[in-house]
This record gives sequence, structure tokens and C-alpha cells, in this order.
Amino acid sequence: MLHLPSVRFCSVLPIPIYDQKSRIKLVIVGVALLIGAATVIYTNLLVQRLSEREQKQIDLYAKTQRYLINTEEESNVSFLYDEIIEANTTIPVIWADDSGYPLDAQNLPVPKGLSETARVSYLQQEMLKMKEQHPPIVIEIGGGVRNFIYYKESSLLTQLRFYPLVQLAIIGCLGVIAYFAFSYSRRAEQNRVWVGLAKETAHQLGTPLSSLVGWQAYLRESERFRGEPIVEELGKDIRRLEIITERFSNIGSVPVLKDENILRVTQNAISYLQSRVSRKVSFEIKTDLPTDTPAQVNIPLFDWVIENICKNAVDAMDGRGSITIHLRRPVRNKSQIAIDITDTGKGIPKSKLESVFLPGYTTKKRGWGLGLALAKRIIENYHKGRLFVKWSEVGRGTTFRVILNG
Repeated sequence: MLHLPSVRFCSVLPIPIYDQKSRIKLVIVGVALLIGAATVIYTNLLVQRLSEREQKQIDLYAKTQRYLINTEEESNVSFLYDEIIEANTTIPVIWADDSGYPLDAQNLPVPKGLSETARVSYLQQEMLKMKEQHPPIVIEIGGGVRNFIYYKESSLLTQLRFYPLVQLAIIGCLGVIAYFAFSYSRRAEQNRVWVGLAKETAHQLGTPLSSLVGWQAYLRESERFRGEPIVEELGKDIRRLEIITERFSNIGSVPVLKDENILRVTQNAISYLQSRVSRKVSFEIKTDLPTDTPAQVNIPLFDWVIENICKNAVDAMDGRGSITIHLRRPVRNKSQIAIDITDTGKGIPKSKLESVFLPGYTTKKRGWGLGLALAKRIIENYHKGRLFVKWSEVGRGTTFRVILNG
């Protein structure tokens, strides 16, 4: 189990290509934000200019209406009506009297088939909406009579106001797609690294393992060493190396999961490990489950997980302390099996709880920092379970929880 003391932290397996991808992600986000900001600023300038233009156009419209109402000259009436009043084909306008009755409407999509009462009601509702955007323009007709011109932004201006939001949404979607694409690429590259490393390790172990098998056979036949316990111990280590080679060979392949007695499997894993660590470390296995409870596991890979977590626990306790393995049902899902591995080591600071599973992260002067990363990959990718830090307190210890499917 990996614990983080107060001394300096170190990583002996830097992976610069991932750092490069992180920088690329930041560059993409920065460019997207820059494009978005530039788009919003530029569009706002266009909106402001178009709004000012429409304001001038509607002012001219109102002045023309006032002139047409109050003038007695007919020479310019047709020209002004055609060039100013009828020329407005974009800005919605309603002309109403001082009682609020709509006299005329322009550029409004009034539903067809409405009765006169319904049409008036519809236009009055539109007048209220227009009033929220702009105060109505007053036209003095004379004799204390006034008319009002209500108007609102053209559909073009409205669309232009929402255009930056649409563009930002598109940029956001592209950013999300790019993020997932890079994440997928990173995971695929990590998988290639893991598989390549595992296969090469299994291949490299093959030659010395074959040699050791030959030496054991020679020692068994030798009169000098015949019956010696050391020969049988050598055989146990050879079998262990064969298991390790099988583990590495399984990385990258789809492992076969079987219903295994989880208590017995855990006991066997601890039994082998217990005889090979400090005698000052005590192991205890507790269970709240029936002794024949099965779980879907691949034994060689599952043993590897237990071994990695417990070895890190031994390192965290400096070879002195206790490790408790507790099998139980999780509170939220009784169909699963939880295996809590608790030690009495240094504990992990809260800021480092997620980092302990990163490849290359280690607090030891030696090692590659792959133990917990491999364990998490084995449980979550191959067993479809979970591995996480359930509890940790600096100076008191840590509990790792493994979740398996029952």
C-alpha cells in the first residue's frame, strides 16, 4: 500500500508525451477562448452599429409619419411614403392612437384568419413586448391628439445578438470532442505502453526461468543436494516466477474470469506473501461473508493486485505493523464484494489521494511507481470493478477498497 510521508516526493518514470498532450489541450482551450472572445466582441460591435442604424431609421420613419399627417402639400407625399415608409421591410412597427388601439402594423407576422377583435388583441400584446425594448415614439397630430409608434428590433438584429452564443456552443462542442479525442488517444497510447512493457517483460523472464528449471532438475538429481529443503524452496520461487510471467502475458489480453472462492483466493495470496515479508508485519483476514462466497476473478491477476497493495503497505509501515484484510458486502450494492485492505502505516495526505494511482508516481527511492497503477488497471479494466482509497489519515494508516462483482 502506497503511503506518502512528509519527505520529498519523487517520480522515476516521467512520461513527457502526456505532458505534451496536456499542453496541447491547454493550447486548444486557449485558442477556443480567444476565438470565442473575439467573436463576442466583434459581434457586439456589429449589433451596436446595426441597433444605432435601426434607431435612426425608425426616428426618420416617425418624422416622416408626422410630416405626412400634418402637411397639406401633396407633391412629396408619394415620394416620402414610398422611399421611407414602404422602404422599411425589416423593423416591426405598430402605429397606435392615444387610447392604445393599433391603427396599422408593418413587418409583423400577424396570423391569418383572425377576427378583428383577435387581431387587435394580438397587436396589443406585441405593443407591450415592443414597449419593453424601446419607449414608443410620440407623434403630435394637433389639437392635443397624439399617436404612438411602437417598434422592436428586426429579426436580423435579434439573430445577430444570439449568434455569439450559438458560435460559442459550437466551439464548446468542438472543444468537448477534442478533449475526448485526446483522452481516448492518451488511453490508447497508455494501453500500448502497458501491453508492450508487459509482453517484453514476460519475454525477458522466459530465458532465466527456463535456466532455473534446468538448475532445479540438476540439483534434484545431484546426490549432494538430494532431499535438501533449499531445492523445494527454489521450486516454489520458480512456480512464482511462472505465475508472474503469466500475469505479464495476460496484460493486453482479455482474461478469463471465473467464479472463485474469494476467501480462499485471498488467503492463498496472503499466505505466499506473508512468508516473504518482514516477520514484524502481521496479517489478519476477516470476513462477513459465507466462507464459500464466489466472486468473478482471474486468480493470477487478482493475486497481483493483493500483492501490490500489501507490498506498498509493508513499505509504508517500514516493515513493522499490521495489515488487515476485511471481506464484506458494500452497503449500496449487496451483489458486489468489497475487500478492504487496512494498514497501520504513515497514511496519505488528502492532496495526494488521486496521485497514488498515476503511473510513475512513487515516494520510494527505487521502483517505477507502477504497482498501484497496475492494480487499478487490473481491477477496473479487466475485472470491471473499482479500486480506490476508502480512508487515510496521516500518521494512522490507510484503507484501500477493492470492489468485485459477486
